[in-house]
Amino acid sequence: MSAVFGRLQDETLDLGNGLNILQAPNETGKSTWCAFLLSMLYGINSRERERAGYIPDKIRYAPWSGAAMSGRLECRVEGRELTITRSTRRQAAPFGEFQAVYTGTGDAVSELTAQFCGEALLGVSREVFERSAFIRQAGLPISQDAGLERRIASLITSGEEETSYSEAAELLKKQLNRRRHNKTGQLPALEAKLQETERQTAEVLQMAEEFTRAQAQTEALSAQVSALESELGEHDRWEAARQQQALHEAASEALAAQQRAEALRQGIAQAHIPENDTIGRLRGAIVNLDTTRKAVEKARAERDEALKALLRAEAAVNESPFAGESAESARRSGQPASPSRIPGAIALRELAIFCLFTAIAAGAAYLLFSQGFSLSAPLSQILPWLVFAGVTAVGGVLSRLYRSRALSSLRDTALHKRFGTTNPNEISALADAYIQALNTRDTAQGEADRRSAAADTLYNSLTANEQALLLEVRRFAPSAFDLSAADQLLRTCAVRRRELQEAESEAASAKLRYDLLSQQTPELPDGELSQPARSRRAAEDELTQVRALLASARSAADQLSGRLGAAGDPVVLESSAALLRREIQELESEYGALKLAQETLERANTALQGRFSPALGKRASEIFSKLTGGRYSGVVLDRLFRLSAEPAGDPLYRDAALLSAGTADQLYLATRLAICDLVLPADRAVPIVLDDALANFDDERCAAALRWLRQEAERRQILLFTCHSREAEFFAGDAGVRIQRLTGPV
Repeated sequence: MSAVFGRLQDETLDLGNGLNILQAPNETGKSTWCAFLLSMLYGINSRERERAGYIPDKIRYAPWSGAAMSGRLECRVEGRELTITRSTRRQAAPFGEFQAVYTGTGDAVSELTAQFCGEALLGVSREVFERSAFIRQAGLPISQDAGLERRIASLITSGEEETSYSEAAELLKKQLNRRRHNKTGQLPALEAKLQETERQTAEVLQMAEEFTRAQAQTEALSAQVSALESELGEHDRWEAARQQQALHEAASEALAAQQRAEALRQGIAQAHIPENDTIGRLRGAIVNLDTTRKAVEKARAERDEALKALLRAEAAVNESPFAGESAESARRSGQPASPSRIPGAIALRELAIFCLFTAIAAGAAYLLFSQGFSLSAPLSQILPWLVFAGVTAVGGVLSRLYRSRALSSLRDTALHKRFGTTNPNEISALADAYIQALNTRDTAQGEADRRSAAADTLYNSLTANEQALLLEVRRFAPSAFDLSAADQLLRTCAVRRRELQEAESEAASAKLRYDLLSQQTPELPDGELSQPARSRRAAEDELTQVRALLASARSAADQLSGRLGAAGDPVVLESSAALLRREIQELESEYGALKLAQETLERANTALQGRFSPALGKRASEIFSKLTGGRYSGVVLDRLFRLSAEPAGDPLYRDAALLSAGTADQLYLATRLAICDLVLPADRAVPIVLDDALANFDDERCAAALRWLRQEAERRQILLFTCHSREAEFFAGDAGVRIQRLTGPV
């Protein structure tokens, strides 16, 4: 066979009769070859969808190369050589194209179809084949399946494979659950509906009674409302009479207010009192004159302060040693200079000193000439003149020094006398202070002049405005000769104007009140009137309460009426309840019959299990004993295919879950092989496929299993895929065993 399937890309596998050992490392395609063989026989279900924890074959074995999935299988069945091919035309339907022909010809095998190819060739359905002869390491345990049950039933009964206990039991369970399952199903729904119908009937009857009571209460409250409204009508008539009296009083008050306002208006006209605007303006002018007077007083105070500052500045100028001088003159006087004229006494003393030294020089020269020093002739002639010149020069220097000191002393005496100091810096500072005092005096003089002018201007303005104001006030108040009298007269005028305004306002209010009362006061009803016994407030409060109760009663009656209309007729509800009771009775009868059928089916299945399980257990015990070297002698299966093993010499059975992984795999394998003997058709020699089914076996038990498989291979083809080399080594030299080693990426 050749395959484009999963990781297999145009790979081929040549198999022979008997036992085939196919050795390959992990991840080289052993399980893929097994899945390919199963898919070639039974096809791929394209309707399966991927879900959590499960990947369908159409996705799991999609070719890695991206090519379309395809395969070819050549086999010999009952002496006929057949070629089966499956290919993919649509990606959504892998292996959807099927063809089966006789090998070497184009003649189609009519009894083989895409859906039933495997069942026609092997004689069993896919479910039976997967749970018997198709043995994976991860699928050694036996699970319950409807197809396997039908096959077993056909073997131990009539031979028909149309019935299955699990399918029939599931159908009966569905029917029972449909009628009753805990709180769901037809019966609980009908019982709940009947309970609801009975509850609605009771509610309708109760609502009818409540509606009758609500109507009676509504009528009683309506009568009470009418009585209270009549009582309030009496209050209205009584209050109308009182409003008529109030209207007459309001008319009298309006007339009196109007007369008072008219009298005040005539008095103001006779007194020639000005309007409020004029009064306000004149009083404002008086206030402004007060403000101006205060401003005059402030200006005069500021003028006096400026004059005082001017006097202080002039005193500072007069007290300076430079008083009477200009700023420039004071600046020059502050820089001391030598006297331009030398006093006579100093000049005479200077001349006397010079003449003295000149005489001394002449005497010295004369002595030198008269004594005649023994010197050379030229030197004796020059020396006296040199002495004369030197002494004379000394006398000139000393006389000049005397004059300088005498002039300096004279200058210091004059400075100290005038400024009190001879220090030039201090004299310069006095000059600067004098110049600053001159500037201050000039500034004070300007400020005094400005303040005096401002004070005079404000005073003139005050006088002029005061005279103008008094002239205007005397037009209507001749006695106003000063501002205080004018202000008092204006206050009196304002009071009279305010009295007139209040009187006019009161008259307008009284007139408005009369007009409103005349509009609101109803006509006085005929007949005698009497004051009601209780207050209007008490009657209104009671009427409010009764109306609220009436509204609540009417609302309750309306709600009950609506609920009665929505709930339906009690007769109809009773009829519906009777129908529901009959339906419940019929369903209870059906439920009892189905329950009896389920119990009968369970008893029949137990009887079938009792007939099949001993044969299967016996055959599984024989194989398990060979596989374990006689350590276990018995195998027991329950109705759900749960396995237990009996150790040799120990009557206590061990559940498969308590066995070691290797022993449990041997137990499952023995049971699967026993099922193959009992379930698979004997005339078809259905091949057995094992995918690493011996992986957990130790060497001794693996050898036992291989011997059994070698013996079984005498009557059917067996494909053993393994990742170990011990199987091939075990059959080394055995010509009846075909050994292939799959290596490399496939």
